[in-house]
Amino acid sequence: MRIVSLLPSATEIVCALGLGECLVARSHECDYPPEIQDRPVITYSLIPPDLPSDEIDRMVSETLMTHATLYGLDVALLQQLDPDLLITQALCDVCAVSFNSVQEAVAQLSPRTRVLNLEPTTLQGVLDTFQQVADAAGVPERGRALIAQFRERVERVRQRTQNRPHVRVTFLEWLDPPFACGHWTPELVQLAGGIDGHGRAGQPSRRLEWREVLEWQPEAIVIVCCGFTVERTLQDLPALERMPGWNDLPAVQRGAVFVTDGNAYFSRPGPRLADSLEWLAAQLERCNAPVASRV
Repeated sequence: MRIVSLLPSATEIVCALGLGECLVARSHECDYPPEIQDRPVITYSLIPPDLPSDEIDRMVSETLMTHATLYGLDVALLQQLDPDLLITQALCDVCAVSFNSVQEAVAQLSPRTRVLNLEPTTLQGVLDTFQQVADAAGVPERGRALIAQFRERVERVRQRTQNRPHVRVTFLEWLDPPFACGHWTPELVQLAGGIDGHGRAGQPSRRLEWREVLEWQPEAIVIVCCGFTVERTLQDLPALERMPGWNDLPAVQRGAVFVTDGNAYFSRPGPRLADSLEWLAAQLERCNAPVASRV
């Protein structure tokens, strides 16, 4: 089995299923697990990575309005690799190579290449993708085992948080402009002992009006910028801290502003969502203590 993954989450699923040796190419954003770093990179971004967040947002919006793509695909390399399985997605043109570009490239491959399109929008949908990849790779029992392990970790968190006071949470996946989370993240917030004041499970992320945050008066603010490391996110944090009423928010006064790595946590619908849930539950637990501290 020769597998090409155009998604970081798919790469992580492939490796969690014990199929890392079958991976013959990866996207430019696939950075986990470390042992796949020697695989050829088959995609590239058309937006410079060092732009300010508001400029990235502007370029993304303008590009999508013209139905252009944000990413390129090395079709010649894809033809050379001639994969048995190519894993992609059509859920979000901001996250990966557009599905139309993939279809055009696959039309030039041999008929045996199978294209697997992953489009989870809920936590259950994420688990379904584990099985879809396992089935496509011919190892269905590994998919069932991975799902069972994931469910066990979720249940342990649920039992730990079910009797705790729920924490009002503002969960941000972009800072300039602010974006509320969507899809599976509101479910994770609830399982971790929080109430997401802005996102809706199964729905896309959305641009957030600052007045909504002020009205919600969050007891915790969780910042996980999509595709950003902690260090990159902290560069944009001053823009948020300058917003009117920031210092008066309960989360800020209690030191309950939490920042973590958007590459490792929450953004990718893969096995590490269990890590994300455990991390978030630990942070929200601190919000019920007399004094919470920022990490």
